[in-house]
Amino acid sequence: MTAAAPPPPSAARLLGSAIRRRRRDTTSSAVLVVGHQLCEAAVPVVAGAAIDRAVATGDGSALLLWLGVVVAVFVALATCGGFGYWLLSRAEFSIRRDLRLRLAARALDPRGGLGARRGETPGELVGAAGVDAARAATVTDPVVLLAGSGAALVGGAAVLLAASPVLAAVVLVGAGVVLVLSQVLSGPLVGRAEREQATLAEATAVATDLVEGLRVVKGIGAEDAAGAGYGRTSRAALAARLHAARAEGAYEGVTTALSGVLLVAVAWVGGELALSGTISVGDLVAAVGLAQFLMEPLERLALFGQLLAGARGAGGRLAHLLAAPPAVTGGGSTADDAPGPVAVAVRRDGLALDVAAGEHLGVVAADPARAEPLLRTLARDDDAGTLLLDDRDAADLDLDAVRRRVVVARHDAVLFEGTVAENLAPADATRDESGWAGVLTASAAADVVAGRPEGLDAEIGERGRSLSGGQRQRLVLARALATEADVLVLHEPTTAVDAATEDRVADGLRRHRAGRTTLLLTASPALLARCDRVVLVDGGGVVAEGTHASLLVDPGYRAVVLG
Repeated sequence: MTAAAPPPPSAARLLGSAIRRRRRDTTSSAVLVVGHQLCEAAVPVVAGAAIDRAVATGDGSALLLWLGVVVAVFVALATCGGFGYWLLSRAEFSIRRDLRLRLAARALDPRGGLGARRGETPGELVGAAGVDAARAATVTDPVVLLAGSGAALVGGAAVLLAASPVLAAVVLVGAGVVLVLSQVLSGPLVGRAEREQATLAEATAVATDLVEGLRVVKGIGAEDAAGAGYGRTSRAALAARLHAARAEGAYEGVTTALSGVLLVAVAWVGGELALSGTISVGDLVAAVGLAQFLMEPLERLALFGQLLAGARGAGGRLAHLLAAPPAVTGGGSTADDAPGPVAVAVRRDGLALDVAAGEHLGVVAADPARAEPLLRTLARDDDAGTLLLDDRDAADLDLDAVRRRVVVARHDAVLFEGTVAENLAPADATRDESGWAGVLTASAAADVVAGRPEGLDAEIGERGRSLSGGQRQRLVLARALATEADVLVLHEPTTAVDAATEDRVADGLRRHRAGRTTLLLTASPALLARCDRVVLVDGGGVVAEGTHASLLVDPGYRAVVLG
């Protein structure tokens, strides 16, 4: 009996499991922050006691004793605060790392599916979700700060009640009123902050697009228009920031004034009580100090819901991504890994394509968009079609084993930051140049290596940015050939090279892949002329087939291939 699949993670479950993984740091941090807050509350109390028991009495021994107590409180305060908030930061960054590792693992899952519902690539989603991972990791803040603020309020209230119920009422009620008014006044700041973030994000996106597309912008002579567009979004972002800054300044001024009014009220009531002998001068000092101190834990408690809501929102988005269903499933049977020619059959959206073992087949799509579903089936990127290898359904075979036998090299494949050798075979970059001679010659990429003093050890930069478009494309082709796959699928492998180089590549491919199954999805006459057979796909099916030369009499084929 098949076990039921576990339910997809919710935000609460995801964040709860993240905290449990780092519970030692989180718990230790909460304990130390509670100690820190209690020590903060103890400072004005100890100062008031020193005034009553040492300063007012003129007792030098008592003064030294209470100075020692004050020093001890500050040492405990600094120790608890330093280690407590350090552990809090460590827990937060550890949870952030844990969440990003989970996202990366999901993105690298060979079954795919991440981003299928929104259209982004897994890499784009992981990059965007990194922000959510950082926000979700702050779930430790409200948990720890709730414990510390609660302890500070309870301790402070206990001291005030012991000194004077009247003074305690003035401090606690007044602090609550100030806090409520501050929250009301802060409401408009949220909208301004959101607008500021939106305009800043827009300006950042425009700048990123300009940097990535700088060559295109220069190529079409649009530098002035692009600069003007960024200038507009940048000015809008600046205006939003200044608008928000003015509101923030006004808010800070008003809240500071409200806190000042509270302190004046506490000092006035406390002074009256001290003059009447109801409380001592030390009690008055402690009350004024506690009134000022208790504003901080009250503000933290007011932010508890906001902080938790932000973390839960980010956690919900992460949980949604992590629960994305796989795009493709794999069976448990192991594919026959013995090298040799493999017959291939593809069935998708009405298209029936059969490739004989060892055949060099050219596939021409009248509509280039029709190539993508075919590539996805061949690469086992989804379950929408059927792929047969020597009459065995690939869905029944181990996914990794199928992808080792059938390698799909897309026209938009990228190179990685590193050396030429590391890009040719990331798992085996130790071969010398003679070991790569065959694939470099077949892909016409030998001159790319020969033109660099470091040869195979030459660094090519992120995404191969130090290379021209044609050089990148030839190295991508060499990497595909280096797999020596039983079935190699190449999608428009020569769009960025000149005609003479394309002719060399066509000859090299034919020789290097002799006797092994090769599919070329292309409209290149040079590549198609070297194929054993060419099929024209139009309207969801094969409408013509033969050799390149024989198909040139077909107007539809000629229109696609010769333009």
